[in-house]
Amino acid sequence: MAHKAGKREAGRGRILLSAGRMFRSHGFGGCGVDGLAKGAEVTSGAFYAHFKSKADAFREAVIVGMADLRRGVEQMREQFGSRWRSGFIDFYLGDRRTCDLADSCALQSLSSEVARASDEVRQAYETELHSVIEAMGAGLAGKPKARREEAIALLALLMGGVTMARAVQDPATSEAIAAAVRKAALALEGAEAR
Repeated sequence: MAHKAGKREAGRGRILLSAGRMFRSHGFGGCGVDGLAKGAEVTSGAFYAHFKSKADAFREAVIVGMADLRRGVEQMREQFGSRWRSGFIDFYLGDRRTCDLADSCALQSLSSEVARASDEVRQAYETELHSVIEAMGAGLAGKPKARREEAIALLALLMGGVTMARAVQDPATSEAIAAAVRKAALALEGAEAR
């Protein structure tokens, strides 16, 4: 019985991973259930055995993507200690800006899709966003309110910067955007204390 449940969970995970990549690449409206199922190498019936609708799969992909971001922040804090912040900024403006869109950060690639989604999806996103903000704030200096504000500003700056840098065709312009955002993001540190 446990083997069957494990196999079912693995199948669901494979569908969810593929769906998350497709939603990042093509947006919610850019893919249907048949495409999501094909991307995961399952039938549409198998897709519906795990998710009641495309919107249900989108909500779950958003949750997983935002949880991945939170875990990434926590891993950076663990790995780099007091230098985690600059390491995270460099990673986000480097790898997360230049990777394939399917592998991009859910915050950057799915937020605009979430803004047009159902209340249920938006609530799930907001819940996960609070967790990301909390994880970031826990690694920042200052009073709780100042740490929270800095975490929000840092996330918004990085997300917007990567979105702009991905939207331009000229690599030099993309690099210039990333450099300007990096400078501004680093300047946020301790700005509340000044």
